[in-house]
Amino acid sequence: MAAPEAARQSTWVDRYGQLLQASGLDRERVLSAALQHEAGDGPAVISLAQCLEQPALLTDQVKADYPQASESRTIRARVSVLQQDLALNIIAPLTLRLFRDGETTLPDPDCIGLTPVTQDRAGPAARWFQMASGTSVDEDRFIRSFGSLASDWYPVFRKALGVSPGAYWSSIGLGLGAPFSAVWNLAAPVSVCNLAQRWLREFNNDANQFIDWIPAVFNGQTTAIPQRKGCCLKYLLPEGGYCGTCGVYRKERLAALRQQKPGPAPGQWQPGQ
Repeated sequence: MAAPEAARQSTWVDRYGQLLQASGLDRERVLSAALQHEAGDGPAVISLAQCLEQPALLTDQVKADYPQASESRTIRARVSVLQQDLALNIIAPLTLRLFRDGETTLPDPDCIGLTPVTQDRAGPAARWFQMASGTSVDEDRFIRSFGSLASDWYPVFRKALGVSPGAYWSSIGLGLGAPFSAVWNLAAPVSVCNLAQRWLREFNNDANQFIDWIPAVFNGQTTAIPQRKGCCLKYLLPEGGYCGTCGVYRKERLAALRQQKPGPAPGQWQPGQ
């Protein structure tokens, strides 16, 4: 009879740790460094729970924050960027902790707040932060619960707020892929891409359908980057631009990679974009 230790099913923490170890990287050190960039808290003007219950509150907040955003497409772009900000500043840190510690908390809409836009907070979006943490869960519970949460939030952002399916799910995918973004140019790129794609498939939603992790050559070095099949619309904003993951340049970037051209494609990617 096999010993319990040998019979234990490999976890995602195990697989990720083995991936990093093969490249001489320390999992805890890499992920702790990535968490140093986590957004801080602050006064909240609105909670995510309020936005999900009354989506018009988020639209009204965008209009108050950006009085010049009078056109419907500009308001929709602001909301789309805010949803991306939610993924990168709430979902990403929780996922990083899961891969570092083997457990993490779930996003709690009642405890997720939106900070006001002020003159000393320049940028395309106010930032979301989690005001309190709840009970920690293991990776199986995180996968099941967050997979359902993301699907529950989708109708609000899609139907009530006008965020496109590609924008919503690719942003969710970027947040969930944060542990792999942390080693985009450090670990074996093909292995990073393969494991990242398998990880997204665990959630049984459309995040995996709107993100492709691909090996890419930047300045002569093969790296691993996520490519969105949807656009957050940041480029429509006055302070915006094209992200390195942006679907607008997707066809050109993939064509360049197929031709094995060295150097960065349009909109060079950095972790967190």
